[in-house]
Amino acid sequence: MQRGMTGKYIITSTVGDEPVKAFVPQPLPPDPSLVIDEALRESLDQALLALGRLDGVTALLPDTHLFLYMYVRKEAVLSSQIEGTQSSLSDLLLFELEEAPGVPLDDVVEVSNYVAALEHGLSRCEGGFPLSNRLLKEIHGVLLQRGRGSDKTPGEFRRSQNWIGGSRPGNAIFVPPPPDHVADAMSALELFLHDREHQSPILIKAALAHAQFETTHPFLDGNGRVGRLLILLLLCLNGVLKEPLLYLSLYFKTHRRQYYDLLNSVRTEGDWEKWVLFFTDGVRETAESAAKTARRLAEMVERDRKRIQGFGRISGSSLQVHHLLQQRPLTTLSSLAAGTHLSMPTVTKAIQALKDGGLVKEITGRKRGRIFSYEEYLNIMNEGTNP
Repeated sequence: MQRGMTGKYIITSTVGDEPVKAFVPQPLPPDPSLVIDEALRESLDQALLALGRLDGVTALLPDTHLFLYMYVRKEAVLSSQIEGTQSSLSDLLLFELEEAPGVPLDDVVEVSNYVAALEHGLSRCEGGFPLSNRLLKEIHGVLLQRGRGSDKTPGEFRRSQNWIGGSRPGNAIFVPPPPDHVADAMSALELFLHDREHQSPILIKAALAHAQFETTHPFLDGNGRVGRLLILLLLCLNGVLKEPLLYLSLYFKTHRRQYYDLLNSVRTEGDWEKWVLFFTDGVRETAESAAKTARRLAEMVERDRKRIQGFGRISGSSLQVHHLLQQRPLTTLSSLAAGTHLSMPTVTKAIQALKDGGLVKEITGRKRGRIFSYEEYLNIMNEGTNP
């Protein structure tokens, strides 16, 4: 359906006397209502089935929280890469070990901030705090708490004009609402998130809300990352996901040009249906990929556990070390000792047994401060995260 433009342009002068056309979106839901044709219905059904299978597969993991710990970090890397960082998953894990990563420190701090922001948002929601503008501001405050962007008013809606692409608003690809329209636009979005009168299927609501957030661009920096977190929080709070295991950053990164083109077609043509179809296809593809990764890891971990059980007297402590390696596949002896509560000599013998068994590699070549890698586990988690 062609609705025409889903907002209006306001002419402002924000840079010298140059006129700037800033876009102010209409409140959600779309008017006229979304048309759910056969293709979109099929995509919605397949996405929900894939999410159900993802929940089922992760239940097979020996410890879902170990998988989640690493999966959150993978998402942090991917979401930050979309914004231009060069940090890898290994860089982040090294940084958390207080080791020097292989990229500029600012890049890894940015990714580490994202992990903290994601965990803050999930913790607040689990504690019963509503998904609201106040929570989005809190998440933004954590995201920009240190490093790059810390001077961009963390935790506050912007009070100046921003833009996407170009060197100034006058030649930008897209100019979001003027700052004095941001509060109203975000209040309308908050009302839509909690709308009880015209409830949309949750995947459609998440698709619409994400697009509206990106159009409003309420912060000076970090909008893309907060907008992607909004999707996850909506799905978790509405019971679509039991665990926070669905992250669309890799899908958006892979289809970046289509993603931006479709957001623009929503604004200029009102083509919400094509955007929602792209979004639900992404949910299905991402859920299927996450389920496949979980299944591969479960099979690999079980295979390795059986091998370790044949290590003889050292098998018990080796199993404890192996368990911790699923959370931290790059680690040191001191970290393993602290995490397992085993003595340093016992941990050293256990890691040597794992190394002799071909399960672990030492990657520094040093005699002191050695770093060990659960290489196969890390390789599976690393897929798709090359900058």
